[in-house]
Amino acid sequence: MLKAGVLGAGHLGKIHLKLLQQSSRYDLVGFYDSNPEYAREVEKTLGYTYFDDIDELIAACDMIDVVTPTTYHHESGKLVLEAGKHLFIEKPITVTVAEAQELISLSRKHNVKGQVGQVERFNDAFRTVQDRIDNPMFIETHRLAEFNPRGTDVSVVLDLMIHDIDAILSVVKSPVKHVSSSGVSVISETPDIANARIEFENGCVANLTASRISLKKMRKARFFQRDAYISIDFLTKKVEVVRMKDAPEVPGDFDMILQNAEGIKKQIYFDNPDIAESNAILAELETFADAIENDTRPIVNLEDGTAALDVALKIIKNFKSL
Repeated sequence: MLKAGVLGAGHLGKIHLKLLQQSSRYDLVGFYDSNPEYAREVEKTLGYTYFDDIDELIAACDMIDVVTPTTYHHESGKLVLEAGKHLFIEKPITVTVAEAQELISLSRKHNVKGQVGQVERFNDAFRTVQDRIDNPMFIETHRLAEFNPRGTDVSVVLDLMIHDIDAILSVVKSPVKHVSSSGVSVISETPDIANARIEFENGCVANLTASRISLKKMRKARFFQRDAYISIDFLTKKVEVVRMKDAPEVPGDFDMILQNAEGIKKQIYFDNPDIAESNAILAELETFADAIENDTRPIVNLEDGTAALDVALKIIKNFKSL
């Protein structure tokens, strides 16, 4: 079992602590939090071991899970990597691309693994159909959330939209050509509603919408590709796959056939694959253990997290030029 420690015991940090303690892949050593009074209360009520010295915790572990506010990611990540420990770090990886690139350099220098907590990559619905998404040419995503003061210190792009940015970059195998965007601040000092259009060099276009002041929750993505349409509901974990194939010469009574203006006939197939239930956060932590133990590439490595951050920051930069 890998010895694991957690930096940051806030809302998400406590979830990570619970899952690491439950996991058969990790031995939870303890946690560090910058607020001693709060940390001791967490230790008292939840039973996790509190370290008041961050270096002491890092030294006692094989892997450190960074769940601090984003502004401390770079500083925390450096401490972990310079100590030669494997790094799991929540999204967004850092505040700037330059900071993220420094973490990449340190991970290579010290020959340790790094993974970014882009949890939707481990959503059961997405994982079920990921291999079926083949060269999509139009993508549309909607990520709507009810207002929550937690997380409003950053733009809705870094808070919510970055999940969809990362998922899109993982399936579109082409460099980004152009980014355009608009954002509106309603309650927060940073944008609460945003729309972005990402154009790729291969012609694919992705249209992303995110809001954290919606009256209802929604986390959906639709992928359109040659002869197929794939819809993913990240919230309800449901998937719909619609495919078109050449119609048989003699269609059955219940076959659904479409004919275009040139007379070409296509048959439509509907598929709603079964989805196995799992905990996405636990899955991302345990696949990181696999990468460490087998010396393989983490599913969302530091380079992936940096690429998603780069696109997110370009979207935010365009807000300022409106």
